[in-house]
Amino acid sequence: MFRRDLLFGGAALLGAAGLAHLGSAMALHGVQELVVQQATYQLRHQRTAGMVSLSSDAPPPVLYGRQGQEMRFTVRNTLDEYTAMHWHGLRIANAMDGVPYLTQMPIGPDEGFAYAFTPPDAGTYWYHPHCMTMEQMAHGLTGVMVIAEAEDPGFDSEEVINLRDFRLDAADAFLPAFTAGGAARGGTMGNVQTANWRQGPVYDHSAGSLVRLRVVNTDTTRIYKLYLDGGMARIIAWDGHPVSVELPVPRAGAPLLLAPGQRVDLALAMPVEEGRQVGLMADLHSQPPRLMAGLRAVGSGPARNLAELKPLARNPLAQPDLDRAELHEFVFGWTPEGDAPNDGFCGTLGYTFWSINRTAWAGDAASGTAPLAVLERGKSYVLRLRNESPNLHPVHLHGLAFVPIGSNRRSLPPLWTDTMLLLKDEVIDIALVADNPGDWAFHCHVIEHQKTGLTGFLRVT
Repeated sequence: MFRRDLLFGGAALLGAAGLAHLGSAMALHGVQELVVQQATYQLRHQRTAGMVSLSSDAPPPVLYGRQGQEMRFTVRNTLDEYTAMHWHGLRIANAMDGVPYLTQMPIGPDEGFAYAFTPPDAGTYWYHPHCMTMEQMAHGLTGVMVIAEAEDPGFDSEEVINLRDFRLDAADAFLPAFTAGGAARGGTMGNVQTANWRQGPVYDHSAGSLVRLRVVNTDTTRIYKLYLDGGMARIIAWDGHPVSVELPVPRAGAPLLLAPGQRVDLALAMPVEEGRQVGLMADLHSQPPRLMAGLRAVGSGPARNLAELKPLARNPLAQPDLDRAELHEFVFGWTPEGDAPNDGFCGTLGYTFWSINRTAWAGDAASGTAPLAVLERGKSYVLRLRNESPNLHPVHLHGLAFVPIGSNRRSLPPLWTDTMLLLKDEVIDIALVADNPGDWAFHCHVIEHQKTGLTGFLRVT
């Protein structure tokens, strides 16, 4: 099924033209307030009520920061349920990671939580709730975070694409966010695929210009099989970090798999002919390929070459010492259904189907829960990720970055990441330096799997 897919492991702030494309963006200067609230929006034929966003009538904005500069904002909760905000992929202080009961208490109705951190890494990241995770994410509360490089890499503009499914009925009202059958297998798919909450949007960019295309999968379930139709491009970053090897550009017949939580940055040379379009396409199961988003050439100008771009500067990642690395093994698989996890104020799906090392997560609010492993700060480790199920699992580790070093099923390029896609029966070794102290969540990013047992945490002392 996946033989022909590209199975990877797993800038300056926008100018006026780029901001106009996104429609909703926020550069964080000083203390900003992010208000979690109910929203309505026309996703398809009619306006859908019961959405969750940071405004009443728009998708969550793209949040902008700069590498090495502090970001400070308060998340204020106006919902009737609890929430907490996680900053996916950022290597920040544990107290700012946004995981209820592990790093902070949930944010209750009419409460707020002050977050402050300095991103050490440039790149493409994202944010989502880690409390009432299934309901709030499925109803829209997922947004992109862009951390600009200290030095301008030389693009003319950029486009951010936030890929999301929604589950709607014929009247465009929400269907239940999950099903028991989906949770026990590959997850419950949505039936309305969107980019930036729109179906097949087309964005204008100057003909002949160089565009940085940031694509983020913030879905609760769907693994997208993506490719580009038209245009000259190259992959420049994966899950926030610059790539160090040449990677094939995804094309029809050889798509790239982008799992929930994963991101890819592409440098794209726009066509020189006005009106020509580059399509970000998706192969969807049992359906014709679908345009997720288009980039259309407008105006006229000199054609720029991808070779003009400076290589992205490496992020300050510590290189693991494989000769001295300690091995820990983690088995991801099913578990006999037992009591539903104790998730306190943060929601439960009512089932236990999944486990790590054959023990299901007892719940966010469960007392006496031990770490899956204790890692000594500054030491190198190899983590062996073993999938004993026929389902795919994008495994996400908070607070740390790692690099794959081997698989029993495929050749993996050395792409630094925080989210590793495990195939059926696959065993992958990843390497890291435990250089960020704290208790770090470690879970599948198919949210139904996470909320039904496939969760734990690692402790860095």
